[in-house]
Amino acid sequence: MRTVLVVLFDDVQSLDVTGPVEVFAGAEKRHAGSYRIRTASLDGAPVRTSSGLTLVPDHTLADAPTPHTLLVPGGAGTRNPDPRLTDWLREHGPRAERLVSVCTGAVLLARAGLLDGRRATTHWAYCEQLARDHPAVEVDPDPIYVRDGHVSTSAGVTSGIDLALALVEEDLGREAALTIARHLVVFLRRPGNQAQFSVQLAAQTAQREPLREVQQWITEHPGADLSVECLAARARLSPRHFARAFQTETGTTPGRYVEQVRLEHARRLLEDTTDGIEEISRICGYGTPEAMRRAFVRTLGSAPAEYRRRFRPAPAR
Repeated sequence: MRTVLVVLFDDVQSLDVTGPVEVFAGAEKRHAGSYRIRTASLDGAPVRTSSGLTLVPDHTLADAPTPHTLLVPGGAGTRNPDPRLTDWLREHGPRAERLVSVCTGAVLLARAGLLDGRRATTHWAYCEQLARDHPAVEVDPDPIYVRDGHVSTSAGVTSGIDLALALVEEDLGREAALTIARHLVVFLRRPGNQAQFSVQLAAQTAQREPLREVQQWITEHPGADLSVECLAARARLSPRHFARAFQTETGTTPGRYVEQVRLEHARRLLEDTTDGIEEISRICGYGTPEAMRRAFVRTLGSAPAEYRRRFRPAPAR
């Protein structure tokens, strides 16, 4: 049985706690004896979450069992934490077989020196601050979660569920994780290297309906002719007017937007399918594998084949 110990403190983000806990609890219900979930606060007193919920811990941190997986959630309470919490993490964090943070829980791990020399992530809004305050940490602002040895860090809120599912899949196999994902009505796997923002979230949404429809069309048809002339025709605007209006309302040019959509689509196919490079280049509108290779090298610093070797999830054990 793997003990999962969740650290609680005032102003913790409730979903950072309950999301992963629901995943591990779901695994325990279906595979009895797999996980024992415990919560603990500094003095064993109830804590009030940032959304106003009250959580009652099982233990004081001093009396908590030595965990297999130590989970540190985030929230507003990580901004000025009790020094005793940082001291406890510094002493007990290295004893856990797995050290996990959700959202700005990474800030607490960094304060305790547990991320020094490691690659880590956190909520996109706090990545710059984490890198500035803790230069010994290699902060990657892009992925939804990062695993570096026995230490795993994740981005904001729901990414804690993704990371917990990945840990359950590692422990119990793909079918167990899939069953839990179905029950929670979430994806089984958003690969850890998947960007915190999709292109559609990163770019502004156009205000005018014809331009919004064009944005959606681009997303749904990356392999189509997405030249400015064709897109302008769909918006019933002249190419010049369309290009100017698109950039004004979305913050990026049509060409750049198309490039990002195609790259994101190609990345997902490389991560999630066994389709060949040539087929993916055709599906994503690159035309030739060489054109896709140039786009990958220019933006990601690696060719598609190398990207697939690095980031495609390994088969479940």
